[in-house]
Amino acid sequence: MMARSIAMQGKASPQWLKCLLVAIPAAVGACLPAHAQDLIVTPGQRATAAQAAQTGIPLSELSANAPDNYTVKSGDTLWAISGMFLKSPWRWPELWGMNMTEVRNPHLIFPGQQLFLDRSGGLARLRMGQNASINGEGPPTNTVKVSPRTRYETLSSSAIPSLQVNLIEPFLAEPIILDEGVLERAPRIVATQEGRVLLSRGDRAYARGTDDAPLALVNGKPVNYRVYRNATALRDPVTKAVLGYEAQYLGKVALVRGQSSTEVTQADGQTVTTPVPATIDIVDSKEEMRTGDRLMPDPPREFLSYVPRAPSRPVQGAVVSMYGTSVANAAQNQIVVLNKGSADGIERGHVLAILSDGQSLVDKTDAGKREQIKLPDERNGLLMVFRTFDKLSYALILEITDAVKVGDRVINPR
Repeated sequence: MMARSIAMQGKASPQWLKCLLVAIPAAVGACLPAHAQDLIVTPGQRATAAQAAQTGIPLSELSANAPDNYTVKSGDTLWAISGMFLKSPWRWPELWGMNMTEVRNPHLIFPGQQLFLDRSGGLARLRMGQNASINGEGPPTNTVKVSPRTRYETLSSSAIPSLQVNLIEPFLAEPIILDEGVLERAPRIVATQEGRVLLSRGDRAYARGTDDAPLALVNGKPVNYRVYRNATALRDPVTKAVLGYEAQYLGKVALVRGQSSTEVTQADGQTVTTPVPATIDIVDSKEEMRTGDRLMPDPPREFLSYVPRAPSRPVQGAVVSMYGTSVANAAQNQIVVLNKGSADGIERGHVLAILSDGQSLVDKTDAGKREQIKLPDERNGLLMVFRTFDKLSYALILEITDAVKVGDRVINPR
């Protein structure tokens, strides 16, 4: 549901805006999307923030270039602001705790809010330069200029995100990890119009499910599916065990006519029942499709708020693969697959440190022995898990100093 606000020409007084901020939640609060109402803050994170609120943050924990004051801008993220003030961006609960009295919800920080760093008494605290809003959960209440037009937007749409969600949004539904044989049993494209070999957006094709689960409309309405190919085994780089199968995403189709059957009279006069495949239209294509490609139900769109944080338990994992058909190494803002998933306690938002595997070489300084030695593993950057499966998970590389390779280890960030 979207909240409707009518902006009026001129300047909105703080009193008028205060009334608006009080009235709107009472009227439409129940209609807000889940990400606007129920942004996850764990008890442990709240306790950490409360401790920081009471004691402050040691100056030694501040970033070397922490500014004395900062005005939040459009395009900022909670991750970036945390990294600006603290040495470790994932320690955002401590940043929140530095100003819990004015920022009631760390997910609702808005452009225009001013942050001032207080270093007095040997401890660091943050304070707001302007009122954070009613109950600390809205945009700044200073006078604002509004334009004479109708706007449709969520009430929290102007809040800065935890990180740049646009980097991972395409991957929330595109990649898929399946158990063995699942893709082979999924509905398949069986024919094309005019004998076409390759299909792209705007083309029509025909598909079949199984006898037990035929493709059918839902309440007479079209149904969306995603198209996949080549379920590739993902193996643990250490044990070599298969952890799951990753299918290649090709695009989306709309089921416009369900499967059926018809009676066909053969040359000998016999009448037989012949299957009629379902009709699909290609509505989006990342890569060209062809007969034999498989259909999986289109998952519901998720509205998630990611809370970057360190895992509460020790993690020892490794990079299994890079997402992409021809990617050998991964760089910043790219996606990797880890050999740890929900069964191992991995959750969305967990931040892990990347360790590059130390090089193995011969010690040429000792001519007599010439032993094989291995250099120490070196920290290479940080990544954040954003989608989990049972034994595997997808993660976004946040910071990096060198390319990430299959086999690189991931551990707790501190």
